Amino acid sequence: MLFMSISFSQTNDIDNLALELAFQDKDSLKIETSLKLIKALYEINDYERALEYILKSEKLSNNLNYKKGIAEITYYKALIYAQKNDYINAISGYNESKKLFSTLKDTLSVAKVNNSIGLIEINRGNYNKGLQYSLAAIKELESRHLYKELNLAYSNLAKAYYNIQLFEKAIQFYEKALNIQLSLNDTKGSNESHSKLAELYSNKKEHRKAIEYYEKVLESSESKNDSVRGKVLPKLGGEYLMFKDYDKATKYLILGYNINTRTKNNAGLLLALNNLGDLNLQQGRLKIAEKQLLEAGKIAKNLNNKTELLKHYKLMKALDSTNGRFDKAFEWQRKYYQLKNNSLNKSESKISHLTKIPDDLDLNSNFKEPQEKNIVTTQTDSKKTLETNKRLNKYKLILYGLLAALIVVSALLILVYFKRNSNIKYTQELEEKNVKIELQNESFSEQTKHLENVNNVKDKLFSIVSHDLKDSLSSINGFIDLLKDGSLSREEFDNLIPELSENANNASLLLFNLLNWSKSQMQSLEPKPSLFDIQEVFETKLKLIDQRMESKGIELIDHSLRDFAYADRSMFEIVVQNLLANALKFCKNGDTITVSNHISNGTCIVSIADTGIGISKENIGKLFNNSSFTTMGTDNEKGTGLGLSICKELVELNNGKIWVESTKGQGSTFYVQLPKSRPSS
Repeated sequence: MLFMSISFSQTNDIDNLALELAFQDKDSLKIETSLKLIKALYEINDYERALEYILKSEKLSNNLNYKKGIAEITYYKALIYAQKNDYINAISGYNESKKLFSTLKDTLSVAKVNNSIGLIEINRGNYNKGLQYSLAAIKELESRHLYKELNLAYSNLAKAYYNIQLFEKAIQFYEKALNIQLSLNDTKGSNESHSKLAELYSNKKEHRKAIEYYEKVLESSESKNDSVRGKVLPKLGGEYLMFKDYDKATKYLILGYNINTRTKNNAGLLLALNNLGDLNLQQGRLKIAEKQLLEAGKIAKNLNNKTELLKHYKLMKALDSTNGRFDKAFEWQRKYYQLKNNSLNKSESKISHLTKIPDDLDLNSNFKEPQEKNIVTTQTDSKKTLETNKRLNKYKLILYGLLAALIVVSALLILVYFKRNSNIKYTQELEEKNVKIELQNESFSEQTKHLENVNNVKDKLFSIVSHDLKDSLSSINGFIDLLKDGSLSREEFDNLIPELSENANNASLLLFNLLNWSKSQMQSLEPKPSLFDIQEVFETKLKLIDQRMESKGIELIDHSLRDFAYADRSMFEIVVQNLLANALKFCKNGDTITVSNHISNGTCIVSIADTGIGISKENIGKLFNNSSFTTMGTDNEKGTGLGLSICKELVELNNGKIWVESTKGQGSTFYVQLPKSRPSS
């Protein structure tokens, strides 16, 4: 009803102006009335009638040399050309009217023209140029409180900044435009601003604000339109999914899915399917999630929607990892990084020239564009050119003679070169033979050193075995002798069992470490890499030390995630077992051991941290050497000092790295980095 009354009122005003124009005698008054009529017709989009009055008024204004009238008429004619997408005539008209308004010192009209040129340039993708014009218009429009024109200017600037990815600036001007749109009751404009602000805040990970703006769109009168709801509902559901508000996410995503299916809107359907797949994946409904994500992938490829395709790859990788299909998960991750890198490169090349906005933007509303220089070729220049050509011909003859002489000299030089080259080649062959002999000698020397090292390893093994095994086995034998003699009471028997178990474990771990270390030193360990789940290894190894941790009063914090690495699983198990044993050894009652893993630059990093006694700076450098450096545990546990040497050997055999960070008295963290795919040769 309100729209009908406004429309009726506008039609009535136009009829009154047309009647007034018909009965006016004075030409100057006719022009003013005609301008009011043109403005009214333009505002109701009746461009054909507006052009009729423009042509009549233009002729009359020119006859009277009425510059203000000519400027206004030229401006409105340009506005109508712009509405009809006639860019050339629109820009020509804008520039002509701007000159006239500048002559009349009409700064407001100049600002309006700049604002209009800014709009047309931004719509054509000339964002730098559009920004120049729109920014030049703002100051004057703000000082006059012209909210309708400011609405257009702010919206233009927000759109330009958004397209050149200066998102903070885009947010600033969308919010300014929104305030004016709400005061003008501009529903269409406010919906556009709400949607863009929601998208921008979502990109900034400010999901609460994004939800607030999306819900504003749904509250508007235009939200009854299926095309609007089809765009907004899947996005709103996705925002609630970020907070794991599954009830609201489900509600909005299903509504969005149904509307987009009914209207056959593939863009909205893609958003709904990807987010529904994510929702079902998080809630453990893997079969439904897989079906939805596969359908989303087909639509994303057909629409060439790279943003949603990246999300699809990421979700498929998570789905296949959860299902234990690590080969497929690895393939999805590879596709994800390929597309992401390609998209980044294209995006950077596309906007590199756009983001270079000049620092010296002329914000004066009367700024002028640089004029092209006309180059006129005179008859004098032509004569000079002919004379130059004659001289060039003479020089050419001289040049040909010099070239012939140069060819003869070159032939002689080539003969000398070949003879010299044959001598150099013979000398090089002799040098190469000498180098080969030297390399062979070095190789023999290295083999000799290696054999000496092997002998040293053997000596170390015997000395360690004779010392440490003797201690552990002697304790076990003594315990058995006491049992034979019947000198132990039941209570004493129970009290000695933990000590016996500890000695047996120490002996077992000692033999285990010595065997593997000696194999690695003799170059007999060959890794057999494959994709395996890191979390499964942690679960297995943590069970082995569960009772020992409980008896020692140590708490375990398991932050491990389901992820995969490409290495020899059995070797990795040895490393984890040694690191957990070390952490347990140097912790006391009340300490904690934390295990975790994460992805960094395409590799998998595992960490085992403890809050134990820590390692001094001078001892950290001794940990990974092939020496028997060791210290006593918190319960006087003994060690061989070979465990970390074995770990280093095994990790490096699998193209990985191992390192430690520790503070004396505060604890230690050991890190192991392994590849997630077969390393390139």
